[in-house]
Amino acid sequence: MQRWRGLTDIPEDWGRSVVTIGSYDGVHRGHQLIIGRTVARARALRVPAVVVTFDPHPSEVIRPGTHPPLLAPHPRRAELMAGLGVDAVLVLPFTKELSRVSPADFVVEVLVERLHALSVVEGPNFRFGHKAAGDVATLSELGATHGFNVEIIDLFERGGAGDGEPFSSSLVRRLIAEGDLTGAAEVLGRPHRVEGVVVPGARRGRQLGFPTANLDTVPYSAVPADGVYAGWLTAEGATMPAAVSVGTNPQFDGTERTVEAYALDRTDLELYGKTVAVDFHERLRGQEKFDTVDDLQRQMALDVDRARELTR
Repeated sequence: MQRWRGLTDIPEDWGRSVVTIGSYDGVHRGHQLIIGRTVARARALRVPAVVVTFDPHPSEVIRPGTHPPLLAPHPRRAELMAGLGVDAVLVLPFTKELSRVSPADFVVEVLVERLHALSVVEGPNFRFGHKAAGDVATLSELGATHGFNVEIIDLFERGGAGDGEPFSSSLVRRLIAEGDLTGAAEVLGRPHRVEGVVVPGARRGRQLGFPTANLDTVPYSAVPADGVYAGWLTAEGATMPAAVSVGTNPQFDGTERTVEAYALDRTDLELYGKTVAVDFHERLRGQEKFDTVDDLQRQMALDVDRARELTR
């Protein structure tokens, strides 16, 4: 799969393509539906399928300080999109200048002149251009003018039967913030993942018999509600069942929020400085402060046993 950053990365001889545009943070099941249809349409027309996305998130440029929690960094998104059959991902650096481009100019500059769109596939709530003035009706009108057709795909709903909540990145973020990782996985189509570089911590886990990998998470990461979770730690090409702690470690009067993963029954891992991933499966309990450290150790042992059961 080709990966481009900015319009100048697109090959000069790039031909016709089928395109979809969006932030696509998380590449959840609603996104998968749109991207899957984009790929199917591209295969039928015998042209490449292209996803256009943005970095940073547009809200951070338009309203600094409002960057939403990140469900998946761009390399992870590209990996997921490649798995869906996408041929190229174009990441447009989102700037104030780009935010001021009108819907008509955006279509001409990106879809017509550079990607030579034959067809564009979007969800019903798609907005684009200066002040989000363009919608799917605008896109269809511009498509008729510039020679591409537009297909609108209805999204899944959580709960179904027409009375559920549409699958969206906002819904996933809310579920993660509530600690409902089972619900988040339902919308994502897979466990929620948090990535980061392993950095030294207080080393209390090793002293307690459960050495953990302490993650310096990717900026803006959507970190679940404080508590203990069953999940998996992926490091050095291996995926291992894990018990994961999220929180400030109140037992030792901690103040900094951390993500720490204990790979079950592994005390031999040396991961400092390495990038790892934690996939969250199910919440075991909330964050607690125990009467004694011995009580904490006993509860940690129970957490590990439960995590082992859930990740078999």
